[in-house]
Amino acid sequence: MLIPFNKPYIIGKELDYIKDAVSRGKISGNGYYTQKCQEYFHTSYRFKKCLLTTSCTDALEMAAILCDIQQGDEVIVPSFTFVSTANAFVLRGAKIVFADSRTHHPGTDEDKIEGLITTRTKVIVVVHYAGIASDMDKIMQIAEKYNLFVVEDAAQAIDSTYKGNPLGGIGHFGCFSFHETKNIQCGEGGMLIINDERFIKRAEIIWEKGTNRAEFFRGEVNKYGWVDIGSSFLPSEITAAFLYAQLENMDKIQKRRKKIVEFYERNIRTLFHDFSFETPVIPSYAVNNWHMYYQVCNCGEERDRLISYCREREVHAVFHYQSLHRSPYFSGKHDGRELPESDRYSECLVRLPLYYELDTDELYRRLAD
Repeated sequence: MLIPFNKPYIIGKELDYIKDAVSRGKISGNGYYTQKCQEYFHTSYRFKKCLLTTSCTDALEMAAILCDIQQGDEVIVPSFTFVSTANAFVLRGAKIVFADSRTHHPGTDEDKIEGLITTRTKVIVVVHYAGIASDMDKIMQIAEKYNLFVVEDAAQAIDSTYKGNPLGGIGHFGCFSFHETKNIQCGEGGMLIINDERFIKRAEIIWEKGTNRAEFFRGEVNKYGWVDIGSSFLPSEITAAFLYAQLENMDKIQKRRKKIVEFYERNIRTLFHDFSFETPVIPSYAVNNWHMYYQVCNCGEERDRLISYCREREVHAVFHYQSLHRSPYFSGKHDGRELPESDRYSECLVRLPLYYELDTDELYRRLAD
């Protein structure tokens, strides 16, 4: 039987809470379990405002609206990332300016950002790849110097920190994912973190389809109506109920994932002794969340050979993002700059299986055979 790359799991009271959500008579969103999830993040991480969304993509699209992106505004985005990071701003009319990755980590090279800023630049989007923090002091200093917004794409970074501060809570906005491939998951889900109080009221309106319905439900106004643009960004209570059961088991999940990463760190050179690769580098300022374990091979052929080696032993290893500046959609839109590190990670990076129920003894047996 194949050892999959990822496997969703039930760890606690997911099904009990779904049944309870139905019995409460409201499953359309912004009900009991939505509030429980949002309060968890507010209490645990001291985020100013948390809004549960149907995906991290929706959280990014909300952030783009809140940054008031207009046609022709420029947004700096890493090329080595998922398409939603850029697409959320393209939908608002932004021009995407892609940044290269660091030499020792797929995240954005912070030292290359300032050189990309023009009079049209409005936002810097930071992706904390593999849950490993970018240097947020550098990025926030640049943003302050040029009066720019910072959006943290923390899709992979729940429970990771930068100098002791939770990721997602440093920029103006933070965006989390609860997709089934993430540490804490509910199939599809996300969350927008609003760290600048100026945007809290408008964020709620956008979240509620452009209405002030959230204020109405709290008794702050005697009726609600259409007051701004927005969309249906709220997940159902069924999704929120599943997610809350996962959040209750955060510590248990994180401890298990840490053990799996430690297994890889102990055994990776033995298991793949016939391959040439680099392993993850974690800066001293970062504490990661064991979201993934990856290798960077010395060339694309070596990457393919390693994946084939795993597949022959019924272990599902995968490559990751393809550079967005080379994508079919962006063909002809990129400014022509070479982004060699982004291309190298696209060509050479391999991700190994990592999920709660992974049997590392069986994994070792297969790969060492």
